[in-house]
Amino acid sequence: MTSSGAGLRSRLVLFDLDGTLVDSTPGIRASVRVAARELGLPEPTPAQLTAMVGPPLQDGFRFVLGVPPDDVPHAVAAYRAHYAAGALLDATVHEGIPELLTDLSAQGAVLAVATSKPRVFAVRVLRHTGLLPSFASVHGATLDGAVRHKDQVVAAALAAHPEGVRPVLVGDREHDVLGAAAHGVPCIGAGWGPAPAGELAAAGAAAIAAVPSGVLDALTRV
Repeated sequence: MTSSGAGLRSRLVLFDLDGTLVDSTPGIRASVRVAARELGLPEPTPAQLTAMVGPPLQDGFRFVLGVPPDDVPHAVAAYRAHYAAGALLDATVHEGIPELLTDLSAQGAVLAVATSKPRVFAVRVLRHTGLLPSFASVHGATLDGAVRHKDQVVAAALAAHPEGVRPVLVGDREHDVLGAAAHGVPCIGAGWGPAPAGELAAAGAAAIAAVPSGVLDALTRV
């Protein structure tokens, strides 16, 4: 246990999933390509595929791939059919994450997941990768899209853990920073994720950890 342990007792640490806890880009990219083909869209560029990791799926199709609003539900359905069939399991845990979660739990922190991925998919990914037992709760989007933005899932996590001390979110994209800020919650940027250089700082991340082990030090300053 590190010297910061006393300061973490009952502290609520929320984690984003895609890009933060796991590298889920292979399954996401494959599913986006399938949806694009089904809609007759051009092959997504590498930059577009990277940009699809993080924001709500509906927003990604609308604003990253330029899908007309009326066609977004079709794109989402095509994506989810391929993703749910097995692509979602094409995800690997980022190096250092299991050790970070173990250390945080040992120091008394309360851990939860707050993701824009539908909760039903998030639980499957967490169970498949062996991370699910580390978390007290998992909060995610609804399949109907009524809940999909990061501020909404952060709100659900905060409501589920009112006893949490000094909540903080660990996330890899600007959406995480802004979603946390909507509730006055600081965000530690996961610098090992897919965000372009400077994105997390520009969004207002309270600190940026280059690797998972750096989250422990950042928590002493946030």
